[in-house]
Amino acid sequence: MPNADTSASPIVSIVNVSKEYTLGETVVPALRDINLSVAPSEFISIAGPSGSGKTTLLNLIGCVDTATTGQVIIAGQDTRNLSERQLTELRLHTIGFIFQSFNLVPVLSVFENVEFPLLLQRKLGSAERKQRVMDLLTKVGLADRAKHRPSELSGGQRQRVAIARALVTRPKIVLADEPTANLDSKTGENIIDLMKEMNQIEKTTFIFSTHDAKVMAHANSIIRMADGKIVEDAKRSTKSRDQEIRA
Repeated sequence: MPNADTSASPIVSIVNVSKEYTLGETVVPALRDINLSVAPSEFISIAGPSGSGKTTLLNLIGCVDTATTGQVIIAGQDTRNLSERQLTELRLHTIGFIFQSFNLVPVLSVFENVEFPLLLQRKLGSAERKQRVMDLLTKVGLADRAKHRPSELSGGQRQRVAIARALVTRPKIVLADEPTANLDSKTGENIIDLMKEMNQIEKTTFIFSTHDAKVMAHANSIIRMADGKIVEDAKRSTKSRDQEIRA
């Protein structure tokens, strides 16, 4: 795996970010004074117990939530200064999402679910869209399920559709919340290999939360969180990753 391009400007920059939620008269701090810089083409794992702030941090990076205080800068754009339309454009053209709950459209086929972001982008013709969708469905082992609806698939198969949909636009950043949680070990390894391939060939930046030690072993940086804070930001050498992967 290539090292991230640390000489380039960060593709994600989190500066003094806090996030609070109000429940009735109670203010619940989800993130506390977070600072994080992510270079292009990094492959980062966010680790920590439930409630540590992992998903909240991913949501801020993905522009699906806003910080209470601080700056969230994505691909050079300070999200505080963007309109809702500009945020939508940033999400559509720059970020791919892999949700734990899949978020597939039940009335669309597998093919149509994966194709949907390309239709929104309006960049490719029909033949190019079909080629790209089928290439990815082949890579995630679902080419023979292209015409099926999500309700006809297992949980693991739906997760693979969600992963193909996230990758189909070739985004600069992919955010993944427990991407292998619903997969058997063999399929999980195939998905990790696909993510690594995108990281190497397309220079896609991957930021994922996970409890899966095998996924963490492939990361070139592990961010550990607890109680809404980053308690460790550890860069890892290629040698140490290779040793863990073989183990």
